[in-house]
Amino acid sequence: MSTLRTMTEPQELDLLVTFFDLTGFARYARKRTNREVLDALSTYYELIGDHVEPSGGAVIKFIGDAGLVVYPQEHVNQGVLALRAAKEAGDAWWARQDASSQSIYKLHFGPVCCAHVGTKSNKQFDVFGNTVNTAAMLKSHGFAMTAQVFRQLTPETRKLFKKHTPPITYIPLEEPHKD
Repeated sequence: MSTLRTMTEPQELDLLVTFFDLTGFARYARKRTNREVLDALSTYYELIGDHVEPSGGAVIKFIGDAGLVVYPQEHVNQGVLALRAAKEAGDAWWARQDASSQSIYKLHFGPVCCAHVGTKSNKQFDVFGNTVNTAAMLKSHGFAMTAQVFRQLTPETRKLFKKHTPPITYIPLEEPHKD
């Protein structure tokens, strides 16, 4: 996904868009110094990157204990598997830090507009559009993807998920239905 960061003009692309966030992180942070929080998040960010980048994805940004990740269409299947692994590894890592935080992942696939935006002196790569908004607003208690993502998966990967309604999302088999 290095081509995203080097593009010079806005482009429309079909991407897997993922938002992730930690539950209960403020409670964890209140009991630690700012430096301890920074160090923990820095390690967590590296863990996320270690799963995302080798599988063809790109971390667009981290915002506190949350982040935005994208994958091109040809890497959606690998991306879903890598994101699931990142969630499991991240949750295990936070548990070892004595944090009651769990990560929430929300995935949607569709067209986005990609561009470098920002102030005149500080342009950052970002993605925009209804696909991004849908991913951001998707309800998840752990790991949820829309039907648009599910349809991009291989038959083997689809077997790892079940339909959850309403709205239709797909969650790991071992995750209980909640509303």
